[in-house]
Amino acid sequence: MVGKLTYHFSKNVGKLSSNLSKIGIGQGGSLPGYVLLKLGGEDALSRLASEMKQGAVIVTGTNGKTTTTTLLIKLLSNDVQIRRSFENNTINSIATGLLKQKGDLGVFEYGIRNMEYGIPDKVQKLIDPIGVVYTTISKEHTQVAGVKNPFTAYYHAKQLLSKEMKRGVVVTNSDDPRTALIGINKQKDIHVNFYGLEIDNICDDDGISIKCPNCGELLNYSHKFLNHRGVYECSCGFKRPEPNVKLTKAEFGIGKWNLTIEGDLYNYIAKKDVSFKVEIAVPPFGFHNIYNTLASITAYATFTPKVENIESTIHEIFDSLDMSFIPPGRFEVVRVSDDKFIGLGQGDNGDALKINSMFMKQYINGPFEFIYTTPDVDEDDIFNDHYRVIKNMNPDHIIVVPGRTSVEKAEEYCEIIRRDFDGVDFYPLGYDEMAKRIEKLTDFALNSSYDYVIMSGCGEEQAMWEEIKKNIINR
Repeated sequence: MVGKLTYHFSKNVGKLSSNLSKIGIGQGGSLPGYVLLKLGGEDALSRLASEMKQGAVIVTGTNGKTTTTTLLIKLLSNDVQIRRSFENNTINSIATGLLKQKGDLGVFEYGIRNMEYGIPDKVQKLIDPIGVVYTTISKEHTQVAGVKNPFTAYYHAKQLLSKEMKRGVVVTNSDDPRTALIGINKQKDIHVNFYGLEIDNICDDDGISIKCPNCGELLNYSHKFLNHRGVYECSCGFKRPEPNVKLTKAEFGIGKWNLTIEGDLYNYIAKKDVSFKVEIAVPPFGFHNIYNTLASITAYATFTPKVENIESTIHEIFDSLDMSFIPPGRFEVVRVSDDKFIGLGQGDNGDALKINSMFMKQYINGPFEFIYTTPDVDEDDIFNDHYRVIKNMNPDHIIVVPGRTSVEKAEEYCEIIRRDFDGVDFYPLGYDEMAKRIEKLTDFALNSSYDYVIMSGCGEEQAMWEEIKKNIINR
């Protein structure tokens, strides 16, 4: 164990380093946590985490981590003072949130690529969270640091974040067989609260076969909501668990969506079951954000110390929600004139691009153009998933642009697309000329002869997409 003097020294120096992070020296917002770990070691982080009387909640997954964390922070902050970090997905950022803020409950986003770059088992051991929240798990980061990253290794690393939990609650998506299996396996140790959809007016009938994460055989789906998320079962006995929190009604309008959410779950702080029902009106923020909404509400109702506030707090946060809660670079539809709509934002994996396309389809009422930014070398799996989405949308014209570094690989992907589509143009915009790439993509969208344009795929997760979005809005 770290000595008392060493602990307080590393803690104080870490706090002082916040002044350096404000002026951009070192690792920015993660610098205080880095200093704490460097001076005090891992024991200092464990000791710091244990100072919170209630404990930490960690949010992970492939898509939706930042949005879910942002919404959960809004909800819990209404009831209790919390420590938090989001968008910066490292152990240093978690340590920084613990170090710089006050509160007996913590909410931290944590991204995991594999064991080498994610250390989920170590994070679980050091933080000893009372909650792990899973959004969804799909193919992403098929290469890490230039090395192919098998999906099995990626999924295994996600599992490890909660595998050794002996207290608390796992909050997980029952519609996603991968996250559902994690929850089912944890039920023998701790409480698990599942969330999912109980409606039939969201349907994704793409015909893609998904393997059972339990036995490897193909799953049988009676209904698909989004990609691999749906109502499923397998001959091995594995099947979708009943959600504790569910969307039971949804009315989709151009200006707003009306959602009815019902819950019956275990609250860890109060040590009892609680029930609630809310009808909320939200902006048309995309089907993926329905899942982020359910994840955040489930986690909130699981860990709030004020269970009597659940319904009123949900209303207070969501009834006043606008599109500003969406993290930079995420997919949005911009109306540039009475008749022209441009949907744009990151879609770095097949799951994300499918969600973007389903969102855009609500606005398309005629011929449309797809401006596609490609994956890179050793990301053929992502391209194959992307291409299924593109073929399903069947655009009238396609523009292909490199989304990552390799122009040659982007052109190779373009040639594959040309086998099935006649109207395909390729533009070899280099990654090292990002300003030029942003300007050209902006021009492509604004000057398109089509009234409906979707621009998505790979690229800088925030900077590129957000800059293009600002350019389109400002012009």
